[in-house]
Amino acid sequence: MLSIVAVFAARCLLIMLFLPFSALDKILNYNAAVAQAAAIVPARLIAVTLIFAGFGVEVVMSLAILTGVADRLAAFILAGYCLSTALLWKQFWKTPGCRLHGASQGREIFWDFLKNVALAGGFLLLAFGTNAAGVQRFLDHPMASTHPYSLIQNGGG
Repeated sequence: MLSIVAVFAARCLLIMLFLPFSALDKILNYNAAVAQAAAIVPARLIAVTLIFAGFGVEVVMSLAILTGVADRLAAFILAGYCLSTALLWKQFWKTPGCRLHGASQGREIFWDFLKNVALAGGFLLLAFGTNAAGVQRFLDHPMASTHPYSLIQNGGG
């Protein structure tokens, strides 16, 4: 029982940025979220679509990871989501005065960029497992579950 609780807790920690926090932020601060998206795509309709798509990815993929239903694919999608948000909204290289020493807004964005990239790595470990055989297993059966709450070893790799 303790092992099941530990796995559930680890999965909660992995997705908690998205569900509930980021998803809830998109609801509570909808106009600000649309304005942030509009900074990347000037058409309001596309910005609104991005917010709804992001909300859907955050909620549905997080629930898939928590439940273990197609959790490998969900983790792969969230990894892509983390990388794309890092590249689109954490552009530290465009921030004036980005430097390693002293006060720098660019450096703060750089750390946010790296956190997104690191989180993507965690999701890829969930999607692929910890060895090359897991990558092949994912490619062969991307909708497969890792069966996270099973007490029988399944060779999740």
